[in-house]
Amino acid sequence: MVTVRPHLWFADDNAHEAAVFYAEHVPDSRVGRVLTAPEGVPGATAGKPFIVEFTVGGIDVIGLNAGPALRLDEAFSLYLLCDGQEEVDRYWDLFTADGGKPGQCGWCTDRFGVSWQVIPRQLEELSGDYSTPANRRVMEAMLQMTKIDVPALEAAHRGD
Repeated sequence: MVTVRPHLWFADDNAHEAAVFYAEHVPDSRVGRVLTAPEGVPGATAGKPFIVEFTVGGIDVIGLNAGPALRLDEAFSLYLLCDGQEEVDRYWDLFTADGGKPGQCGWCTDRFGVSWQVIPRQLEELSGDYSTPANRRVMEAMLQMTKIDVPALEAAHRGD
């Protein structure tokens, strides 16, 4: 049987810390197996977490601590679909705190270097397939945002 899982390289040796953080804050998340680095692994500290298996939002992930040779970037992100503005605000604040960074159009990067799209269900509902003027106004409004603003999307959809 074939299994596909994201494999994330944590350049700052914080895969285990990230897994614990996600398990505490994202529903359906948990830390699984943690393997420590044996002597002689390039970029890894012997005896420290090296490979961390965890689940975030129901998705099984492998985290690797292997030094700063490679860094995560926005080309790969986790899409967090939220139930309204309150959840968007909560997760946005959580992910951008303590060294995280806001981005455009609902993207942000957490302090571990993982990129997230923090998206309210209303964005998907109001933008539809982008085929109507109302749908396109929603998309145009979203493109001007950092954190997604549900009331502004609703106003754009109405044409306010």
